Amino acid sequence: MLAFMGFLMIIVFMFLIMTKRLSAMIALMLVPIIFAVIGGFWKGIGKMAIDGVTSVAPTGIMILFAILYFGLMIDAGLFDPVISQILKLVKGDPLKIAIGTAVLAVLVSLDGDGTTTYMITISAMLPLYQRIGMKPLVLAGIAVSGSGVMNLLPWGGPTARAMSALGLETSDLFTPVIPSMIGGLLFVFLLAFYLGRKERKRLGIISSENEAILEQAAAVAVGEGNELKRPKLIWFNGLLTIALLVGLIMEVLPTAVLFMLGFAIAAMVNYPNMDVQKERVAAYAGNAMSVVGMIFAAGIFTGILSGTKMVDAMANTLITHVPAAWGPHFAVITAVISAPFTFFMSNDAFYYGVLPLVAKAAAAYGISAEAIGRASLLGLPVHLLSPLVPSTYLLVGMVGAEFGDLQRAFLKWACVSALVMIIVALVIGVIPF
Repeated sequence: MLAFMGFLMIIVFMFLIMTKRLSAMIALMLVPIIFAVIGGFWKGIGKMAIDGVTSVAPTGIMILFAILYFGLMIDAGLFDPVISQILKLVKGDPLKIAIGTAVLAVLVSLDGDGTTTYMITISAMLPLYQRIGMKPLVLAGIAVSGSGVMNLLPWGGPTARAMSALGLETSDLFTPVIPSMIGGLLFVFLLAFYLGRKERKRLGIISSENEAILEQAAAVAVGEGNELKRPKLIWFNGLLTIALLVGLIMEVLPTAVLFMLGFAIAAMVNYPNMDVQKERVAAYAGNAMSVVGMIFAAGIFTGILSGTKMVDAMANTLITHVPAAWGPHFAVITAVISAPFTFFMSNDAFYYGVLPLVAKAAAAYGISAEAIGRASLLGLPVHLLSPLVPSTYLLVGMVGAEFGDLQRAFLKWACVSALVMIIVALVIGVIPF
């Protein structure tokens, strides 16, 4: 009975968010509470919900201050010199422009927001593509490919969902998959090289490029004239960001604390005026709260799912229907299915609905939740080409392409990117075979 209720709860949750009858945040809070009441667990709902929220609190705090930190760095102009240099170097060579697009998309993706990535990358590079006749679809494909791999960042969304759903820390989930992420990025650059070489063969190197176009693109990309820029503090901001990233990898302090300290120092040095600090926090609030609110709502969902023992009953049911020979390979199976699952359903449905069940079932075969969580991230390059991702519609709209054309041209490359990441993870032992 518990297993039936659990599966029904997952189905209702997925139905509500996929048909847009409820937002994911509202569904995460209401659906488990309603099912807990129906199941006779109403006396313990409060404790189960609070336990769940408590378990995801460090993740929520980390996400909040990571978004604030990288948003502030972009506003202060930390990445502006790199963007300007990219635009100066690419000039009229389609191969260099394609590679420059990949570098720019990956760089801007550090803030974890796909919308920001596309707006900056397309605004900077589209005039160059149009000037020399390169296909705008190539620009869109490289941007979405880079953003797809960078989507693994803990503050990007899916990794945060996996951490909150499984009750894991950044060091358990994200740090071990960094080599896979690097492998995925190398593939993105190889893809950009391949596409750029094709465009160079088709168009040749344009020697009469318009310098005004380059200057205009650079001005748009770096927000020339913006009073928020802090060019004199670029070295300080760069060293602070490097120190922060090193601290994250070496686990000097908990991730949440590192980002809190990083943001406090960056805000104090770059914008000492209190009113400006408040304005900056308010500017990032929409993006930050939409993600953090989801994390805390997910805490209620997972807390009730675990507290009522529904997840145990569901896992036992899954185990009885999984062929014994497949059991030891649950991690690999999870990595493979994560691509189509996150393509055909939202991240919320997969990470909050499906992943906890898979992790619980895999535990019966001695596979840790950490391994399953890592495996679930490896199909993410495919996710951004899903029709369920709003930011991708912005991308195709900005370049004047059709969504279907982008899928037909780049879905296969997204699958290869995911495969590269899975292979790297298997080779270095991040997930067991």
